[in-house]
Amino acid sequence: MVLTVSYEKPPGRVTKLIGYAGASTRQHSTDRQQADILAAGVWRDDLYIDHGTSGARASRPHFHRALDALEDGDALVITTLDQLGRSTQNMLAFAEELRGRGTGLRVLSLGGRDVDTATPMRSRLFTIMAALGPMEHEIKRERVIDSTTKRRAARKDLGGRPRTITDSQISKPEVS
Repeated sequence: MVLTVSYEKPPGRVTKLIGYAGASTRQHSTDRQQADILAAGVWRDDLYIDHGTSGARASRPHFHRALDALEDGDALVITTLDQLGRSTQNMLAFAEELRGRGTGLRVLSLGGRDVDTATPMRSRLFTIMAALGPMEHEIKRERVIDSTTKRRAARKDLGGRPRTITDSQISKPEVS
């Protein structure tokens, strides 16, 4: 299934694809997102990446640069809906803003076609899909918590930043 914000392409203009990838923490990688977006036809120079910024935050500098790069007839390419924001209301407002600007939206996890909200039926479908975005985010969150709990119980490494001091340094601090 694919979401698309409909737009009319100006005659004679080739649609340009602008990509956006983001990771909510510096430890998360955008490699898979980047590969998928590039495979969808976005040029590397037209791919904007935020590291360590959440979709729930308003401050995503490269996301805003990607939006600024969009011109009439262009389309924003993202991998999942939750990259637009965390609430259905925000996603719907964003889709409407894109449509008003004459730009499109492609969501790769929904098949990579354009998200169309031009008709009442298509608009309803987008509303349903936008409602699934926060649910998808919560499912991912539950998986991470479940995995972390299991790894802790099995006393396995959780990853993250390497320690800079050892346990013996903690238990026997040197006094200067």
